[in-house]
Amino acid sequence: MRRRAFLSLLASAAAAWSVRARAQEPIRRIAALFGLAENDPETRNRIAAFEEGLEKLGWTSGRNIEIHYRFSGGDGERLRTYAAELVRLKPDVLLAGATTSLAALRQATRDIPTVFAQVTDPVGAGIVVSLTRPGGNITGFTQHEYSIGVKWLELLKEIAPRVRRVAVIYDADNPAAAGYMASITGGELTFPVTLISSAVRDTPEIERAIEAIAAGPDGGIIVLPGPAPAARRDLIIALANRLRIPTVFAFRYWVLSGGLASYGIDNVDLYRRAASYVDRILKGEKPADLPVQHATKFQLVINLKTAKALGLDIPITLLARTDEVIE
Repeated sequence: MRRRAFLSLLASAAAAWSVRARAQEPIRRIAALFGLAENDPETRNRIAAFEEGLEKLGWTSGRNIEIHYRFSGGDGERLRTYAAELVRLKPDVLLAGATTSLAALRQATRDIPTVFAQVTDPVGAGIVVSLTRPGGNITGFTQHEYSIGVKWLELLKEIAPRVRRVAVIYDADNPAAAGYMASITGGELTFPVTLISSAVRDTPEIERAIEAIAAGPDGGIIVLPGPAPAARRDLIIALANRLRIPTVFAFRYWVLSGGLASYGIDNVDLYRRAASYVDRILKGEKPADLPVQHATKFQLVINLKTAKALGLDIPITLLARTDEVIE
């Protein structure tokens, strides 16, 4: 009896010590900036992937980390305001959701360790010194290269060969837009089209850009990555479909919302992977020593219901290459 009582007392003491140890574990602070709205399904998917990645590495909100999120809803001025607000919190590490968020955070700090999840050509943009040795306080995960721009033009022409005029709609606050435009412009020799670049920041500018391409014959649209268009994707998709304009996008979530076709990376996966770098920084590693990694998953997605509504017959050869067909 005495031995059992002793073992029981020992087990209770160990359990109590474990509880106290967890209670005394320091709370680390993460601050994350996103360009879309908080209630946007795509935002929720990105956050879920990020927190799932952290959970697998032993980080749980409320136990050993606290995460402060801010969401700009596609508003560039709000994005900059929130960036400064997050920096004032003095977090242990910052998470930048895509290029515009990173640009805003870089304006606010050059000291706090920062991980990005969706950035194009960070070396060319002057964000890091090199991919293998970033230097400074920033590292992360790149999305597609600028050369993907001509692939979007090729996809548009393959789906709708009659297209001769193409509006390229892009976020006026996205510094990566120029690189994509250069790639698409280079494709004019292979795919003879007239390109019309349309920088947008708000709903009226988006409406004018779409109505302008719809005013003439044989129009098509390419929408470049950026929070201003993405936050208003329901409007863009509804207008383009109503005016019967074939439109190509960079990400799958546009096609899930009713868009015609997309080709690009699995961007949600990058947020799951970003958690691994946040973990390593919290454990003492420096962003300067963590190599920038590339996206590895690309997806071609086509919405056959939208194609039918637009009167388009998708070539069988294209469907054979498609990763996901929405019917």
